[in-house]
Amino acid sequence: MSYFESRLPVKIEDIKNVQNRLEFCEKLGIRNVILEYNGNSKIIPLNFKKKIEKELHINLFYRSNLRTDDFDEFKTRLKKFNKVSDIISVESVNKDVQLYAAKDSRVDIVSFSDKKIIKSISPGVISLTKQNNSFIEFSLAPIMESNKVLQSKNFRNLYRFINLARKLKANYIISGNFVNLFDLRHPRALISVCHTLLGIPFDSLKKAFITNPKIMVRKARERKFEEVETGVKIIKEGVENR
Repeated sequence: MSYFESRLPVKIEDIKNVQNRLEFCEKLGIRNVILEYNGNSKIIPLNFKKKIEKELHINLFYRSNLRTDDFDEFKTRLKKFNKVSDIISVESVNKDVQLYAAKDSRVDIVSFSDKKIIKSISPGVISLTKQNNSFIEFSLAPIMESNKVLQSKNFRNLYRFINLARKLKANYIISGNFVNLFDLRHPRALISVCHTLLGIPFDSLKKAFITNPKIMVRKARERKFEEVETGVKIIKEGVENR
């Protein structure tokens, strides 16, 4: 597998818009795309996946994002994902949520993509994700900020905390997470930006854009869940599951 765009937010209710975004990815030469339902704690339906995959020549994968700063609400919402084989990410400024997510086997990513949340990253979360073979996420969307003062601030934070993660030998991925269609870039271009402006070595960037997303996808797919539409029965080894 080649480079990944590890986070492409979409509104699945607007399937034409989703198709346009994916066709644009095809034109850019992006071969592996992880789609995220742009709705908090939403699971992408199987019928949507079947519909969107029909006419595309992209390797599509899926992730759901759980975002909340309330610890009790987080634990309640997480139960929705007990039998989900898509990638699960958690985004929260609450350190208790982060730590719980980092050690929960259902969670694949503890995301620090948000320009406010990134400042809450801690060595404890990094350590727990390493123990659990899950990942920290950074995104480049904040450096596309049009306000130059805010852009500079976002860039400094990204530089600071990615280098903290590298120092602590974190498992991490880097995504675009671009909402604006015309901000999308091929991961090779993003690697060049990260190397030139953030000083990240190419071998580390290949892990963040190729190796680690591949591991993450495989880990999610290996979960022992059956993904079926409502009303469909599974017959396995001669036994009908009810």
